[in-house]
Amino acid sequence: MKIEAVCISKTKGIVKTPVPEILLIKGFGIDGDAHAGKWHRQVSLLARESIDNVKKILPDLEDGAFAENLITSGVDWRREASVGDIVSVGDTVMMEVTQIGKECHSACAIGVATGDCIMPREGIFCKVLVGGAVKAGDSLRHMKAARNEA
Repeated sequence: MKIEAVCISKTKGIVKTPVPEILLIKGFGIDGDAHAGKWHRQVSLLARESIDNVKKILPDLEDGAFAENLITSGVDWRREASVGDIVSVGDTVMMEVTQIGKECHSACAIGVATGDCIMPREGIFCKVLVGGAVKAGDSLRHMKAARNEA
C-alpha cells in the first residue's frame, strides 16, 4: 500500500491540484488546503483503483478530479475501512478514519465535470492525529480499530 499522489485546493467544491508534497498538521489537516480546520473531514482519501475504473470511461481525468487529497493504492477503502480505523503514512503521520463517503450537494461541480463523482461512495475522510510531510511514493498502512464484541 502506498501514496500515489497528493493534491490540494485553496477553495472548497473544486478539483484539487497535484503537488510534490503536503504537510499534515495535527488536529487541523493539510497546510494550505481549503478543507483544513478543526473538524472531522480534514483529509480525504480515494483509491487509485476506484479512479482507474472511472478513467475507463473518461481517460483524460487528472489526479485531484474528485477533490481527493490523497490517492492511494493497494486498499479498497469502500470495502475495508471503518470509522475509527487508523491510517499511517511513512514513519510519522497518523490519521483516524472519521467518515466513509459523504453526501454530495446537488449540482456538484466535480460530478458535472466527471459525469460521476465517486467520492461520496468510495472516498474516506480522516482527522490528523500525528502530523508530518507526505508525498507520492510514501508507504501506507491501514490498521483496523479494535472492536468490542459483546
